[in-house]
Amino acid sequence: MLYFPRSTLVLRVVYALMLMLLCCFSSAWAQQALSIDIYGPGQHQLNLVMAKPLHLEPGVPEPPEALILNNHLRSCLGFMPFLRLVSGSEVIGGDVLAGVTAKDIDFRRFRLDRVDLVLTSGWGGNAGLGPVELRVYETFEQRLILGKSYSGVTREELPEVAARFCADLMAALTGQGDFFRSTLAVVKTHGQNKEIWTASPLGRGLQQLTTLGGISMSPAWSRDGRSLAFTLINEGRHYLALLDRNSMEVRRIRLPGNSVISPAFHPGGDIVVSLDPDGRPDIYQLGKDLKIDRKLVQSWAIDISPSFDESGTKMVFVSSRLGNPHIFFMDMNTGDVRRVTYEGTYNTNPSLSPDGRMVVFSRQTNQGHRIFLNDLTTGRERQLTFGPRNDVSPAWAPDGFFVAFSSNRSGQYKIYLTTRHGDEPRMAPLGEGEFASPAWVRQQ
Repeated sequence: MLYFPRSTLVLRVVYALMLMLLCCFSSAWAQQALSIDIYGPGQHQLNLVMAKPLHLEPGVPEPPEALILNNHLRSCLGFMPFLRLVSGSEVIGGDVLAGVTAKDIDFRRFRLDRVDLVLTSGWGGNAGLGPVELRVYETFEQRLILGKSYSGVTREELPEVAARFCADLMAALTGQGDFFRSTLAVVKTHGQNKEIWTASPLGRGLQQLTTLGGISMSPAWSRDGRSLAFTLINEGRHYLALLDRNSMEVRRIRLPGNSVISPAFHPGGDIVVSLDPDGRPDIYQLGKDLKIDRKLVQSWAIDISPSFDESGTKMVFVSSRLGNPHIFFMDMNTGDVRRVTYEGTYNTNPSLSPDGRMVVFSRQTNQGHRIFLNDLTTGRERQLTFGPRNDVSPAWAPDGFFVAFSSNRSGQYKIYLTTRHGDEPRMAPLGEGEFASPAWVRQQ
């Protein structure tokens, strides 16, 4: 069984190394446990082969949709850095199977080439309509890890089938599949204006949410995903904007002072935002009536960019109280504040992990802005991205493993996805245009 404790995701699989004698008349097996902790150091990879898709009826060719689905599956699987996709040409006998169930698979040849997992796909029906059966087997124990059937599948539904299956596979392997079940809000540039859009991290369901004109920026989700708060600058004024996902209506709220900066939802449901009614930006909590309830952070300097953990007992923010912008941590129960960053002179855009253990942020270096991670328990820092150009506005995914950020490494600002380990960033396929300020939420 695969075990997933809440504080860490542990992937355990068993693989065998086949020791072959010269004449292959006998063999010896060595079994050892391979432990992959995708939240800890020393990350390993599992080797996975996608077998050639087959029709469920012998002698009937698979439909063209079968290869299309395999391409979508391959793209989705590529977002899991703990999986290595092995080409069938690297396996003795290739990727062609006699069937899609365990009895049809010669697991020995996959084990010989150190393949840990085999994915099979079988198609029924005619004209590319399902059912489609997808299975993943662990090769040493010849055990089914995941099996799903999808009926009446059309060509248009293939990307959704691939994403759903990969979400279930990731959950089976690690206990967590929220990456594939989440939504990103992003800011897209439209000429002189900026509007809010949403899409999955895979680029599916791209939708424009606002057509307000002016500049919409710094989107932040409520915990239930029903509301989206952001800053709206229009006609020379700053507003707190609040979008209702059900009605798609946007409220514009005028607040004291001249600026509305980086709103965030406290897990309890209240909005926390940086305002300047006293002439300098401080961090305030709003009441249910969206009026100032209390001041959370104040100093003689600039205090902005609040971010909370899932419990709402921890907050990080940016302050220039030491002369340069640095990241600070606040215990919401006691009000105690301590400094987090000591390196660099320009640290901004903090995002606190859901478990409150780590914060990612952007730091200006001699080579440009880069994404760093600070372990709040040990105080140790690690650089996650290395450019080129600028990497900014990091945001934790709901699973606390993936991190989205905006980068102009390709020329225009796009959204990229990496992990808390700093795995090679992949661009989120959102299409043409410039995108910034990613914000995640679980699909409800």
